[in-house]
Amino acid sequence: MRACGDLPEDPELHRNLLAYVSDYELLGTATLPHAIDFSSKPLLMASLDHAMWFHHEVRVDQWLLYMMDSTISTGGRGLSRGQVFTRDGVLVASTAQEGVIRIWKG
Repeated sequence: MRACGDLPEDPELHRNLLAYVSDYELLGTATLPHAIDFSSKPLLMASLDHAMWFHHEVRVDQWLLYMMDSTISTGGRGLSRGQVFTRDGVLVASTAQEGVIRIWKG
């Protein structure tokens, strides 16, 4: 992933933007082991917590790899974690998120 276009040389801006985009699909990773068909079983998902640790300076206008996995998903809750790497393999950030996952019965 990367931002479209160049961004200012502001480390705080880059950290804030990375924190924002790190939330996009992280909790959804916990649904993958269950092979849920989202067209026939829409889900309600809500984040209970989201933590992020920055290990090195990062630029979101350069290519980053966001690897995500889910350590457990059971009882209507899921726990996911992620790692963000630069193009040359440096781990710049780690993430974790726990959330509630329910099938919509509406």
